[in-house]
Amino acid sequence: MTSRPPLPRRTPQSAALNSGPAKVKEALDARDALATALTRAGIQLPAMDVRTPWADTVPEERSGEIRYALVHLGVCSAPVAHALATAITNGLAG
Repeated sequence: MTSRPPLPRRTPQSAALNSGPAKVKEALDARDALATALTRAGIQLPAMDVRTPWADTVPEERSGEIRYALVHLGVCSAPVAHALATAITNGLAG
C-alpha cells in the first residue's frame, strides 16, 4: 500500500458551520472518519463532500436553517468500486 496525502476538506467550514453547526459537523466528522478508514484500506474517493439541502427547497421562514447534512461519496472508477467491495467483504469475514 502506498502512502497518500490526506484528503482535502472540500466543504468550506466557515460558511457551512454557521447555519447548522451540529448537523454539518457530524457529517464532516463522518466523512473524515470514512476517508481515513478507506485510506487505510488503500482506497480513495476524492469527490467525497458534505451536502445540505438547496436553499430553494427550504420554506422561506426556515431559509437560514439546515435540516440535515449528507456525506456525498461522489463517483469512482470500476477498479476502485471493486477494491471497496473487497474491503467490505473482507471486513465482514473478519
